[in-house]
Amino acid sequence: MKHLSVLLAAFFLFAAGLRAADAPPAALMGSGVIHWGKIALQPTKTGARTTLFDAPTPTLDKFHCHVSTLNPGQNTGAPHRHPQEELVILKEGTLEVNINGKVETAETGSMIFYAANELENMRNPGTVPATYYVLQFFTPATPKS
Repeated sequence: MKHLSVLLAAFFLFAAGLRAADAPPAALMGSGVIHWGKIALQPTKTGARTTLFDAPTPTLDKFHCHVSTLNPGQNTGAPHRHPQEELVILKEGTLEVNINGKVETAETGSMIFYAANELENMRNPGTVPATYYVLQFFTPATPKS
């Protein structure tokens, strides 16, 4: 019976791989302009967020960008890690940035770079919402989940 379970598990993994291999590749993201006035943020429990793009490019496996607003006193959750590099551009407000336990304050216009697998999170210590862009870069060297 144990062998049958292992065989069935292997079959389902193989079948899932076939479906993924047969799936058409995602369209490459092309050049363009995203106008700030046309971005519609969706409310979240800590502020607001919307994804602007999430697609492969000619040189990246995937290029992702979202805009988030973090309300005063809110944070991005417990410190966590991502396998990809991430660049955060603070459009307005203030963020407390925690990278591997070192906390630094970022003001309007600041940029924050998270190398792959850094332990990180952010908190809005201010009295007004903090709005920022998050750019994530997935390359062939980025571990696949």
